[in-house]
Amino acid sequence: MSIRFPIILLGATALSACTTVENLADDVATELTTQQVGTASLSFANGQPAGTARLLSDGEQLSVAVTVNGMEPGPHGFHLHTTGACRAPDFTSAGGHLNPYNRTHGTQSPGGSHLGDMPNLQVDASGSATATVDVSDTPTSALEEIFDNDGAALVVHAGADDYRTDPAGDAGSRIACGVLQRSS
Repeated sequence: MSIRFPIILLGATALSACTTVENLADDVATELTTQQVGTASLSFANGQPAGTARLLSDGEQLSVAVTVNGMEPGPHGFHLHTTGACRAPDFTSAGGHLNPYNRTHGTQSPGGSHLGDMPNLQVDASGSATATVDVSDTPTSALEEIFDNDGAALVVHAGADDYRTDPAGDAGSRIACGVLQRSS
């Protein structure tokens, strides 16, 4: 009996190590196939940095990875907007939500949602948030819309998006903005 226990323990340890190595290999493979295809530096109306955004693609899915700092705690709507311009103080130069298919706003809308609609950012007590969100279109189609002649911007709003009110989810004023640039 005393001989079997160490062998079983050794076997369980080896099996555990194999699973860990396999999961690590999957994570590394995912990292190697995901490419950064765009970036944006977000700023507040006063010009101070508000965070960053990265467009990531694995060939099958386009995602937006965003990190913000210095914001009021709570939920904040954020969206891809039609024009690559972020003129302070109100960032209306970014236009409306990226909506090439002329849909209504929001995931809770029967006619929604815009290509640029995203879930709310949940800003913590320190004023920071990080999220990675999948874009609801193929990478090729979405990137054509984002990097068209007038570009696109990522905008963060003062309040929460209600996911249904057209055209912008009743998310309030625009408090931060960044123009999306194609990665080289």
